[in-house]
Amino acid sequence: MRSSPFAALDRRWAAAPEAGRVAFLRSHDIAHRGLWGAGVAENSLAAARAAIEGGFGIECDVRLSRDGTVFVFHDADTERLTGEPGPLGQRDARAIAALRLGDGDEPVPTLAQLLALIAGRVPLIIEIKTDRMTDTAPLCLAVRRVLEGYRGPVAVMGFNPEVSRWFGRHAPRIVHGLVMTEHRESPFRAFRDAVARRLAVARAKPDFLGYDVRFLPSALPVALHAGGMPVLSWTVRTPDERAIVAAHADRPIFEGPRTA
Repeated sequence: MRSSPFAALDRRWAAAPEAGRVAFLRSHDIAHRGLWGAGVAENSLAAARAAIEGGFGIECDVRLSRDGTVFVFHDADTERLTGEPGPLGQRDARAIAALRLGDGDEPVPTLAQLLALIAGRVPLIIEIKTDRMTDTAPLCLAVRRVLEGYRGPVAVMGFNPEVSRWFGRHAPRIVHGLVMTEHRESPFRAFRDAVARRLAVARAKPDFLGYDVRFLPSALPVALHAGGMPVLSWTVRTPDERAIVAAHADRPIFEGPRTA
């Protein structure tokens, strides 16, 4: 890996969060959207059960219904996963609950239902899907309310630095992270992207990173990891990618069959 022009700045930002507070992020490999496959839909309760049975942590995605219920669902549009087109966020909770996931014929679960199933048995990492929202606070607040009283190991994260920033300011006891990828189409784009990623870290003040495995090792996550910040890496699918994570991060967020 080449020396980074931002090396001094990266070292300055590499302040480790309190070790005990984030230790659970290093305790389990994390099943991406649960342990799903043929007959078991991503982000379903069946996928969560399979991950728990396998001894894995769980990563899930959440979105907000029109009337303020937090659902576990990845896409902005419901067609790919349910066969019914249309934005999830334009449906109310009753309409979303009536949808069926194509694999396994289960309903779309709420975050509250997922928490009740996990019940603290394995870590849960919640990715807050904000797309291009100008105001992320309603979804963040709704997630915080669902998490009130939950005693299991849980963290939130998002690509938008405003997610981590919101939790740092309004729910600091909830571990909060920043999800990142890179853009290297040209030297100019790569440099601009490197600056933007560092500005995002400064804005988000994350407890951990979720970093795209395709770009490891990379100067920013390597520096933060060396300083004690947990780094999870997504989406890991091959033995070579697992080896990269073992060398440069803490735990994989993985898809595909694994043994604990």
